[in-house]
Amino acid sequence: MGFGRITALALIFMVLLEGTLRAPELSAASDERESDRTAITKILEAQQNNWNQGNVDSFLEGYWRSPNLTFSGSGGIARGWDGVLARYKKNYPDRAAMGQLDFSSLEFHFLGNDAALVLGHWHLARAQGDIGGVFSLVWQRFPEGWRIVHDHTSTVDKAN
Repeated sequence: MGFGRITALALIFMVLLEGTLRAPELSAASDERESDRTAITKILEAQQNNWNQGNVDSFLEGYWRSPNLTFSGSGGIARGWDGVLARYKKNYPDRAAMGQLDFSSLEFHFLGNDAALVLGHWHLARAQGDIGGVFSLVWQRFPEGWRIVHDHTSTVDKAN
């Protein structure tokens, strides 16, 4: 075998070896992200269930209980956990207004080890007329788990 072939084979072997050695790291990172997706999804499912039971206070357990929490929507910006709770109670004063909530088309984008952006669609089935739209949620991992630190929700005539 010539020197060129030996060099080429050595390079291929090194690339394959490097890929093999790195695979567990990628797998561990992938497993961690899957674990994070599952944790966030469970919170969203709990929020959906709490909403559908008419329990706005429990729905807000998925949010960061802080004066620094923010919510942006067509009514402007609500600040702080108490402000976001007041906004929800004003806009959804009873079960009829709340309807049945469904989240769908979730997309996860991790912004580091302890932060994520989740995009999705929301839909409320109500006797007075269905509404829906899109949301972007900024999540942060705290010692007690993942919490929403910013929510931007928009109503869309027909959610895409």
